[in-house]
Amino acid sequence: MTLSRRQLCIASLLLAAMGPAAAQDFPARPITLVVPYTTGPTDAQYRKLAELASRSLGQPVVIENKPGGNGTIGPIQMARLAKPDGYTIAASTVSLLRQPHVQNVDWDPLKEFSWIIGLGGYTFAVAVREDSPFKTLKDMIAWAKANPGQLTYGTPGPGSSLHLLMEALAHQAGFKAIHVPFKGGGETTTAMLGGHVMVTLNNVGSVIAQAEARKVRILNIFDAERLSRLPEVPTAKELGHDIVYSSPYGLVGPRNLPPAVVKRLHDAFKAAMESPENKALLDTLYQVAWYRSSEQYAKWASEAYLQERDFVERAGLLAKKP
Repeated sequence: MTLSRRQLCIASLLLAAMGPAAAQDFPARPITLVVPYTTGPTDAQYRKLAELASRSLGQPVVIENKPGGNGTIGPIQMARLAKPDGYTIAASTVSLLRQPHVQNVDWDPLKEFSWIIGLGGYTFAVAVREDSPFKTLKDMIAWAKANPGQLTYGTPGPGSSLHLLMEALAHQAGFKAIHVPFKGGGETTTAMLGGHVMVTLNNVGSVIAQAEARKVRILNIFDAERLSRLPEVPTAKELGHDIVYSSPYGLVGPRNLPPAVVKRLHDAFKAAMESPENKALLDTLYQVAWYRSSEQYAKWASEAYLQERDFVERAGLLAKKP
């Protein structure tokens, strides 16, 4: 039996109408949120957001930790393997936009993802053990200059924001240090407390509990201004180092995610981000809200991709193209 032109037109209209209807039914089952880090402030923040967003979505948002690759392995696996239906999404950090400049990779962050929402940002710091001889950043730099190549520092991974910050600081101040990479901020702090590295570059949330317990001393932060909750901690800039840096994070999905699904996820996580519960957690983690709509987040990613290349090049870590 052949279909008439009129029947074909009706069938096409019905199929077109099914897309929005299916999106309205989203989600019909639990959603997996890939977090590319181990336990620590980043994991805690996404778990809280997942819990709060679940209330709006009417389905659980289940965290799946996939650390490695400086926070890129989990999101890239999601982008390559997940169907563009919104049931598997990933936490995104600026590492996704930097890593292609640090090493040659077979993926393009501007083509692999649907950018869902910008959620928050980290404050970064240099910290040492409370019993360290380094009472100030100036002390650390002076020791590193007097003992070339002996200062050891830990970060969440090679090519991470924190790795590049130390390399930029070392380049500007004229000293050399040994980088020891770990899988997350929590591991880095634990290693420093155990005496395995002398210094950690970390987000403030990963060291604040130990600082309050007088086990860790924060030497400086890299924000433009001092934090109101840490008024005694100076910025790198006021100490004479022209380095100001923060690190936004958000959510991404695989490319070609339907706009209606993106909006549903965006709206649920925006409500979660703006909730009093999340604001209270951000305060304890020393993080800040950084809202960007889906369109704004995609635009920011395009601009940040170029900025990260400049940052990597200034740190002397730009990968040579094959």
